[in-house]
Amino acid sequence: MARKINQIVRMTCLLLILGTATNGQVPVDSTYINTHYTLRLDFFKKMPDQKKEIVFLGNSLTEGGKWQELINKKNVINRGISGDVTYGILARLDEVTKAKPAKIFLLCGINDMKRGISNELILDNFRRIVSAIKSASPKTTLYIQSLLPVYETVLPASYSQISNQKINDLNGKLRTLCRAQNVVYVDLHPAFADEQGSMKKELAIDGLHLRQASYILWAKRLKETGAFK
Repeated sequence: MARKINQIVRMTCLLLILGTATNGQVPVDSTYINTHYTLRLDFFKKMPDQKKEIVFLGNSLTEGGKWQELINKKNVINRGISGDVTYGILARLDEVTKAKPAKIFLLCGINDMKRGISNELILDNFRRIVSAIKSASPKTTLYIQSLLPVYETVLPASYSQISNQKINDLNGKLRTLCRAQNVVYVDLHPAFADEQGSMKKELAIDGLHLRQASYILWAKRLKETGAFK
C-alpha cells in the first residue's frame, strides 16, 4: 500500500512539473505533496461544508491554532497544513472555495523562503491565489496576513534561508499587492516583534513555531480588524 502511495505521489509531482512548464512557468517546487499534505487534504475533502465558513488557510502556524475556540465562532474551520508552501495552497484552493466561504484568512510563504524560493516568485503565487479566490468565490472577503518575525539565532539549520530582512521585504510586497487588489492586509508582525524586529523569545518554541499561548495575541490582532463583528 505504501509503495502504491509513493508511486502516486511521484507521478503527481511529475505531472505538476510538466503542467507548470507547459504554462510557461519555471517548475520550481512540487515537493509539497508529502504524506501529511495528502492525509490532511483527504480529511478536508470528507468534511461537510458549512454556511458562511470562516477559513484559516496556511501552513503549520495555522494548523497549530485552535481557531474555533480563539475566535469563538462555530463556523470557523482550520485548513492549515504543516510544511505547506504557496504552490500547495494553489493546488488545493478548490477544496476551500467550493463552499463559497464568507472569509479566508491566509498566512503562508515562510516555507517557500525556507526552500530558497525568491520573494518575487512567492509574490507571483500570491497574485495567482488572489485571482483564483476572486474568480471562484467573488463574495469571499480575503485577508492576507503578514509573515511573522523569526528569532534567527535559535532557528534550526534547516531554516538557514529564512531571515527577518527577507520577511520584511516580502511583507512590504504583500501590503502593496493587497492595496492594488483591494484585499485586506493584516499586519501581525508588530504584535510578535521585539525592539530589534525579531520574534520575541517567549512567544516561539524554536524561533518560529508558536507556543499555544501566543495564538491569543494572534486572535486579538485579528479581532481588532473588526472581521468578526
